[in-house]
Formats: sequence, C-alpha cells, structure tokens
Amino acid sequence: MTERKSIRLNKFIAAAGLASRRGADELVQQGKVKINGEVADSPGIQVDPETDQVEVSGKLIENDLESNETYILLHKTIETVTTAKDPQGRKTVLDLLPPEIVKKRVFPVGRLDFYSEGLLMLTTDGELCNRMTHPKWHLPKVYHVTIRGKLSEREMSIMHTGMFLEEGELLAPVEIKNISVIGETAKYEMILHQGLNRQIRRMFKEFKKTILRLKRVKQGRIELGDLKPGKWRELTDKELTTLKKDLKM
Repeated sequence: MTERKSIRLNKFIAAAGLASRRGADELVQQGKVKINGEVADSPGIQVDPETDQVEVSGKLIENDLESNETYILLHKTIETVTTAKDPQGRKTVLDLLPPEIVKKRVFPVGRLDFYSEGLLMLTTDGELCNRMTHPKWHLPKVYHVTIRGKLSEREMSIMHTGMFLEEGELLAPVEIKNISVIGETAKYEMILHQGLNRQIRRMFKEFKKTILRLKRVKQGRIELGDLKPGKWRELTDKELTTLKKDLKM
C-alpha cells in the first residue's frame, strides 16, 4: 500500500464532508476538534489519516476516507431547503438524493433559496466548496427570471450599471437581457458576478416587481441543461477538470 502523507487538519475535516475549510477552521477555534484526545489549537496542524484519531464534536472521523471525492449536479426543486437538516422539518436537498449518495456525506455548495430552483452542486470536496463560495474565486451564475409585468429600459439600465438597494447596499453591475414577453409576464436572463444573499429578489423588489419563477441554469461553465426538477447526476470528468481549472485548483 502506498504510504499516505500527512495533511492539514482543516483539509482532513473538509475531506470527511463535515464542513468547508473555513467551517473546519471555526470548529477548531471553538475547541470542538481533538487529535488523539487533545484539543487542537490550530487548523493548520498536520495529521496522519492512518494513525491519528480526529474527533469533531465528540465524534470520531473514520480514517478510511475514500480518496475519490463525489461531485453532484442537482436540479433543486422549489420549496426545498438548501441544508442537510432543517429544524422545521421541511424537505431538504439531501431528500432528493438516494441513500448511497447521502451516506457519502455530500454537502451543498452555496445555496438557492426556498422558492428558487435549478442548478445546485453538492460535494464531499471541502476545498472545492471553499473556492466556489469565496468571493476571490466567484464564478458567474446565470439565472432565468420570470416576473409579472415588465422592466422598463431605465430599470434594466440601472441593473446594468449597478444599483443601490433601499437599505443602502451597492450592487455590482448585472448583465440582463429580455428573453420573452408572454401576456402579462416577462422572462429575463441575468448573469451575476456577485454573491449577495437573495440578490435577484431584492433587486426586483426595488422596482416593485413580483418574481414568478427564479431558476439558476449555469454556474461558471457548468450547465443545468435538460436535467429535470428533482433529478441529479455526477459531474463528468470534463466538467470537473474545467471547473477545477477555473478555480485554479
């Protein structure tokens, strides 16, 4: 058997699917991580996966972690929570996956809100998750948004050039174009280069427009394609290679 090298503690925790790298750092800072019975004082400590026993919140991380990470592309449905567990008992994105995938301890990369749908990645790769959710490595996200009514040219121009929300927050420019107008509704494609929480909904609220459907169709160069709502698939080797290249991994 090939000898396994020691790795950083936070990377080991992330590889176990318990948290992202940053989340692992916080667990260590909170004193919730032990190495061979001793509380760890730094997320940068080197651990040997074969000989060291690492506990997180009193639970031992199995040292036979698979070397192959899991990368899932899911078409999130509406009224589904982007978390592993929900205190209110609502359906989560893990409920859309089969037991054999859930057992690998995949976790969502970023989030889509309760009433939004579309592309959502889940993985066991903490480093990839960390990069995809960090502003430094932010990948553009493409959404299709259907609203009641229609945006004026002025409103679209404001989105193009950057806008202030009512609470004073400045938003980066957004690429937006009209896809169709059907009856009393209009559909737009929007490309976001910023990752603020509920950004699209907050933007349309400023213009007193009601969103009827909000669907993410692309993140970086990963596309949802014709994947049906509630369905999932693993990333192809080509998609994964491209994604890691874009994230400088």
